[in-house]
Amino acid sequence: MDLGNLRQNYKKAELTIKDALENPIEQFKKWFQQALDTELSAEANAMVLSTVGENNRPSARVVLLKSIDEGFVFYTNYESRKGENLEINPYASITFFWAELERQVRIEGKIEKISAEKSTEYFKSRPIGSQIGAIASPQSSILNTREELETLFHSIEKNYEETNFIERPKNWGGYRLIPNYVEFWQGRESRLHDRITYLLKEDGNDRYSSLWEIVRLAP
Repeated sequence: MDLGNLRQNYKKAELTIKDALENPIEQFKKWFQQALDTELSAEANAMVLSTVGENNRPSARVVLLKSIDEGFVFYTNYESRKGENLEINPYASITFFWAELERQVRIEGKIEKISAEKSTEYFKSRPIGSQIGAIASPQSSILNTREELETLFHSIEKNYEETNFIERPKNWGGYRLIPNYVEFWQGRESRLHDRITYLLKEDGNDRYSSLWEIVRLAP
C-alpha cells in the first residue's frame, strides 16, 4: 500500500514564543479549551500514553485525561501492562493530537500515584457500569472468550442490584504525570511547523510555580 500522496497542507494558525504563556500547564489549558470548543473535536481529552517496561521496549495506548492540576491525571488498572511498566520505570510521555486545529502537544515527565481518597472520589463519580467493569476486567490478561468476561460482569452486576455503593478495587486508581518537558506543535505551510517547547529549569515550592525556559525547535 503506497501512501506517499496522502498528505495535508496546514495553514490554520501560527504559534510564537511571544504568544506562549509563561507556564506550560496554563498554555495547555488554553489550547485544550479551544479543542473543546471545536465541534468536530471528538474526545479532546484522548491522549496517547507511552511507557517503557523492564525489556526497554516502549508500548503505547490511548487513555483519557481526567483532570489537570500541577500535572495531568488519568485512571487505570494498576495491574495492567501500563501499570506494571510504571512500577518499573515511573517516567512516561503523553501526546494529544487535535487534527481539526492542526495541533499536537507532547508532554514528558515523572509519574506518581494520586491519593487513594482522590481515586475513590473519582471512582464514585463513574457510571455504575464502568465501576463494575473496573472490577470485572483482569486488564491485559488473556481471555479465552468474550463471553467469559461478560459472564463475570453480569455476575458482579447482580450482586450490586440492591445497592448504590461499589467499593473501589485496590488495584484501580489514578496517576499524575508531573511535566518536565512540554512541546506545543502547530502545523504550518510547507512543513515549516511551529514547535514551541517548555524545558523545566527549576522546581518551584509547589511544583506549579516551577521555572521554565521557552524555546523554539526546528520542525
